[in-house]
Amino acid sequence: MQGAFAEHAAAVRRVGAEAAEVRLPRDLEGLAGLIIPGGESTTIGKLAVTFGLLEPLREFAGRRPVWGTCAGAILLSKDARRSQPLLGVMDIRVARNAFGRQVDSFEVDLEVPVLAAEAGACPPFHAVFIRAPVIESVGPAVDVLARLPDGRIVAAQQGRLLATSFHPELTRDDRFHRYFVGLAAA
Repeated sequence: MQGAFAEHAAAVRRVGAEAAEVRLPRDLEGLAGLIIPGGESTTIGKLAVTFGLLEPLREFAGRRPVWGTCAGAILLSKDARRSQPLLGVMDIRVARNAFGRQVDSFEVDLEVPVLAAEAGACPPFHAVFIRAPVIESVGPAVDVLARLPDGRIVAAQQGRLLATSFHPELTRDDRFHRYFVGLAAA
């Protein structure tokens, strides 16, 4: 509906999986997993309500892997510190635009040990943050996958649900997409 869906689809294809766009509930049929891209979380939520997708997305997330990047992570959260449509399926609390406005966007290398299975020695992951949220807190069933050097959480996983504050689809490093495709194939 919005966001860098084309870039995610290209990354999914690069790691050897098929990609399909989802705009209506029927588009979820037969999918092994779903990536909710960045964009504007309030707009994505309102569009999901308008097109009858909010409840089907919740149901899908109860059965299949779902990865939210940036605004998608906000949509997965149980608490975004404001009233807006959320899936509420991941026990995380997020703060929208935690790093400031568009001009405050930045890039940083992150240690992401869970990606070591894919790369052996696990070089840092170069993360792109654009008007990004931060994960303020996680519930007991949530694993923290990456933190900024100051300790703020920017990637987390709860079972087959994955949330990243940054945009892996905007880099040529496909390790996060490979990791998610692995979750979807399991």
